[in-house]
Amino acid sequence: MVEAEKVSVNVMDLGKRPYEEVWNLQKDMQQKRINKEIDDLLILVEHDPVYTLGKNADVNHLLQSRDRSIDVFNIERGGDITFHGPGQLVGYPILDLANYNKSVSWYMRSLEQLTIEVLKEFGILANRVEGLTGVWVGDEKIAAQGVRLSRWVSMHGFSLNVNPDLSFYDGIIPCGIFDRGVTSIQQLLGITQKMAKVKSLVIDKFNQIFARS
Repeated sequence: MVEAEKVSVNVMDLGKRPYEEVWNLQKDMQQKRINKEIDDLLILVEHDPVYTLGKNADVNHLLQSRDRSIDVFNIERGGDITFHGPGQLVGYPILDLANYNKSVSWYMRSLEQLTIEVLKEFGILANRVEGLTGVWVGDEKIAAQGVRLSRWVSMHGFSLNVNPDLSFYDGIIPCGIFDRGVTSIQQLLGITQKMAKVKSLVIDKFNQIFARS
């Protein structure tokens, strides 16, 4: 029997865009996917510096000592507080999980596997930590994630620290976790990475997991 050819997920590469603009785009794309007006989609973007608080966030994790010029948004994804900014690749999958697996835990583990597989290509051994969401190298977080589902269609997603200025994390308690740090591919390898290469790997690994027959 000939295996059916896999159909790749559509990719929208936005380059660098402000957070609020892309947040509104996500909401629009999610509704269009619910209405079956578009196919599954992966949005890739780098943001201007921003802090976002998920619906379960503790506002005390946004520190008084932070840079007050950085915008703060309260958003509808799960999880606590995180940072997005230049040098960090953010992925927003707009997927109808009814076509994959109607399981939030399956989806979260799949997003973690995506970034673990990308990091392997750089010789970085990343892993999960039981009871915590995201991907870690030792005790330092390198990829964060938080999602929102509506009628099993996803928005929000994952972020991978490629070459960000990690000092921005000094303004928050990342993900509300006090006893662990944050790292990046650049910090681990000691060299600035080409974002185009990382994007290409993310698209490839994403399609290995989410492309459909």
